[in-house]
Amino acid sequence: MRVKSFYCALLLLLMTGCSQHSSIKKSTINQAETAPLINVPTAELAYVQGLLLSQYKDWRGTPHKWGGMSKRGVDCSGLVKLTFEQQFALSFPRTTAEQVKVGRSIKRQQLRTGDLVFFKTGVNVRHVGIMVDEFQFFHASSSRGVIISRLDNPYWHSHYWQSRRVNL
Repeated sequence: MRVKSFYCALLLLLMTGCSQHSSIKKSTINQAETAPLINVPTAELAYVQGLLLSQYKDWRGTPHKWGGMSKRGVDCSGLVKLTFEQQFALSFPRTTAEQVKVGRSIKRQQLRTGDLVFFKTGVNVRHVGIMVDEFQFFHASSSRGVIISRLDNPYWHSHYWQSRRVNL
């Protein structure tokens, strides 16, 4: 009888652990110990994150298309423009060259939900995404369409250029 109870408890514990999966991966590092106070979650940031994730779910998997602004295909700056206009009712420039002038420059360590993150992916090629938390951003990847990527991914980490904060 004890053996059955033990296995039932073990099975229950394993099932409980699996049910706590989240679509947004959290860092295993204690954020309270490593993040500056500027990144402390607030109700406003949670609301912004909800809007961004809603936009992401609506556009997830949309293929990349240079100059695209529809579900048939969208590029990175088009996705950013559409997101800020549809979710925050903000008029936004169309190109990364213009988007990089919007808002104010912030340090990489200050990144939070809603910030723009820019990358140099080629000699004259720039890429932009929108942070959904301190570690992840969504964007229109030229190879995989609209996806969420991690800023600490070696590719994105090495191509990071700058970040901007827009008043939402």
